[in-house]
Amino acid sequence: MFKKLAALVLALTLALPAWALAATPVNINTADAATLAKSLDGIGMSKAQAIVAWREAHGPFKSVDDLTQVKGFGAKTLERNRAAILLTGGTAAATTPAAKADSEPAKSKPDSQRKSAAKTPAAPEE
Repeated sequence: MFKKLAALVLALTLALPAWALAATPVNINTADAATLAKSLDGIGMSKAQAIVAWREAHGPFKSVDDLTQVKGFGAKTLERNRAAILLTGGTAAATTPAAKADSEPAKSKPDSQRKSAAKTPAAPEE
């Protein structure tokens, strides 16, 4: 009886979809330690605090692989959480020229120029 129950538990465990064990997506450049610990698989409060400390000392993470520079965050933990680790929204993206151009408001013409442009008739096409 015990062997059948153990076999059933093992079968159910193996049948459990991988997404049920997956980590919750989180931005490692903006999340606090509590959010990191709650969101990432295998990351407790101590490692989450180490991630935040590294980020404060070195600036935002530029790639997911930079996490391996955090003490206690190894390659296996990285691979287990890779799909859930986000970098968007951090200051790293804002430093690129393209991102900077997108974040600046468009400059508009003064009212006097807009009005005169509207009154000027278009040149006839030939």
